[in-house]
Amino acid sequence: MKTSSYPLSNIVKIVFLPIGGFALLITAWWLTAKYLTNLMPTPLVALKANLDYLSNPFYVRGPGDVGIGFLLFQSLKRVLIGFLLGTIVAIPLGFLIGLSSTANRVFNPLIQVLRPVSPVAWLPVALAVFNLANPSAIFVIFITSLWPTVINTAVGVGSVPKDYLNVASVIEMPRWKQIFKIILPSSLPYIFTGLRISLGIAWLVIVAVEMLTGGQGIGFFVWDEWNRLNLSSVMLAIAVIGLAGLALDLIIRKIQSYFKIEQIEG
Repeated sequence: MKTSSYPLSNIVKIVFLPIGGFALLITAWWLTAKYLTNLMPTPLVALKANLDYLSNPFYVRGPGDVGIGFLLFQSLKRVLIGFLLGTIVAIPLGFLIGLSSTANRVFNPLIQVLRPVSPVAWLPVALAVFNLANPSAIFVIFITSLWPTVINTAVGVGSVPKDYLNVASVIEMPRWKQIFKIILPSSLPYIFTGLRISLGIAWLVIVAVEMLTGGQGIGFFVWDEWNRLNLSSVMLAIAVIGLAGLALDLIIRKIQSYFKIEQIEG
């Protein structure tokens, strides 16, 4: 008799346990809406109220009346531009800090002072420099994306086994070849861990920044709907923000797995 190649226990872990977690969340939402507040809609009421957004998420009826898909696209565009700019600066800087003790003494204190600063605190500075909401939001994402990638890259570079570098020195391998043949491959798991953390934080920050700057974006949509006391749309936006964040993380993980780079959890 042929047995299934996929045990029932694995199906329970992969399918039913996550469904159970979401069921608990929806139940908590329903109980809160039913018994604790009159403002929050129940899940079914929120679903019915958002059918228009869900059926046509990319509509554009006017400057202030666009679909949630279009707003999500605007936010993603800002995040990706700021994240890519941050990555371009952070990875070389992390390599410099990891390779040079002098650079480490110069930049490490600066990083430790600036890293704990709330990203939103940079927004007034950005607005003073750029005097426009969109480049200011991108600048805040840029600053947000720097620190995890810089730190993880520097740690990865510093964690390269010394034996590898000693052998490279013995055979008189040029420094640039050591970087691309030895140091970079060894530090890639750390770099990708930093990139995942940076992108996750950037997606968190864009919502807060757009609440403050206004314009088109998923963050401003949340604030605008709250001012209208339209909690159904706010709950929809929360779901969209969460799913978009999950998708961004999965993209980074897929790129990482495509190049067969091991994951470092922490």
